[in-house]
Amino acid sequence: MFSRRTGWEFHADALAEAAARRRAMGGLLDLTETNPTRCGFEYPQSAIRAALAQPDIFLYQPEPQGLPAAREAVANYYQARRQTGAAERPLAFAGTPRSEAVWLTAGSSESYAHLLRLLCDPGDCVHVPRPGYPLLEMLAGLQDVELAPYPLSPWSNWEIDLPAFEASLTPRSRAVVVIHPNNPTGSYLGRKEWLELQTLAARHELAVIVDEVFYDYALEWQSTAGIESEPLPEPAALTFVLNGISKITALPQMKLGWFVLRGPQALAQAAARRLEPMLDSFLSVDTPVQLAAGELLRARLEVQPQIQARLRTNLALLDQALATCPALRRWKVSGGWQAIVRVPGIFSDEEWARKLLAESGVHLHPGHFYGLDQMQDAAGAQMRAACLVLSLLPPTQDFTRAVSAAIHLIRSQIK
Repeated sequence: MFSRRTGWEFHADALAEAAARRRAMGGLLDLTETNPTRCGFEYPQSAIRAALAQPDIFLYQPEPQGLPAAREAVANYYQARRQTGAAERPLAFAGTPRSEAVWLTAGSSESYAHLLRLLCDPGDCVHVPRPGYPLLEMLAGLQDVELAPYPLSPWSNWEIDLPAFEASLTPRSRAVVVIHPNNPTGSYLGRKEWLELQTLAARHELAVIVDEVFYDYALEWQSTAGIESEPLPEPAALTFVLNGISKITALPQMKLGWFVLRGPQALAQAAARRLEPMLDSFLSVDTPVQLAAGELLRARLEVQPQIQARLRTNLALLDQALATCPALRRWKVSGGWQAIVRVPGIFSDEEWARKLLAESGVHLHPGHFYGLDQMQDAAGAQMRAACLVLSLLPPTQDFTRAVSAAIHLIRSQIK
């Protein structure tokens, strides 16, 4: 009766179940929290409510690509981003697109779903980074698409291992996904890395999907050789750059995302011809959100500084706490909302996570959730240290309590 693509094997997640029980009893110190609407940030609520209550919300204007005014608001966001000190920020792969290159969706997950349908037949392959966020596995499975991980090297600021990536290509490879910055490593792509990837993708006729949802949250990023701000050439491969207000304005409930179409003109035009009837079949972005797009994007000017301050404060407090326990090390985090801490390998990452939850009430993600257990050391051997991933987003008082409790327990275990 049911399709094979939904035949998931559900296994009880002991860590998640234990966290749920602890939350129900009270006293959970949650360092997995990445929902910004639960983290105490202040939004320009009056302006947003007014924008969502415009008279035209009662007029249905179906536009497969999205309402022109909403696409123009997205294009203006990129223009403003370009003007706010490009020399001090990571590479921006969407550039400053015209509104005609913007395609609206109901969030990044839907963007991925449309692009997988556009690019792949059942059984085709898309290459994704490891470490990486596991949501892509579910999205690809729903489209009957296979995923193949390519490694990011922790010893070179999580750069793509391009030789390993190229060696993994098959006749059914159709696209490569890059996350900029990556989740959870927080690493941005560099200029040289991007140009080499584009050359490789064009040579193998692969599309490139760039997920920039955390782009605006640079933390420890530093320009290399002072050339990051130089204009990039038009991509050699068909390229889609994803983003949305879920992270830009910390409003995941508003369900407004998009992708920017770039690349060789003939390929981009062919993609657009196919995308229009696809998106016309869904028309999933609701009118009130499209009409409010300009105001929703302007709200970032009030929300992002609060989030940036929280991330930087919590990261500094984390480093102060880690300094009291030399056995712990933090990986550099160039951007994003999370940090990775290496802990001694006397327990596995899962065992550490369970122990921290049971004995100190601290909930963290074990590294294997993101594929961090697959990392190799500089000599190519499996790394022995375990990794834990924690969110930098929780209120600082809660974050400090959780980190202090976690380090106290870890220190007691390694004496």
